[in-house]
Amino acid sequence: MIKDPFMLLSMVNMKLRDQYDSLDELCAGEDLDKEELVSRLHDAGFDYVTENNQFK
Repeated sequence: MIKDPFMLLSMVNMKLRDQYDSLDELCAGEDLDKEELVSRLHDAGFDYVTENNQFK
């Protein structure tokens, strides 16, 4: 997983926008630990917004 939280945010939101309809699909498709991803981005000040399908 990308170490820099802003690069991670950018990559995750791009994939959510272009390839995946939900965070669950992204994590399954990219073999990511959802809890770890959400926690790392939350610690950087970003939370997943289901309605927008992105971290803000």
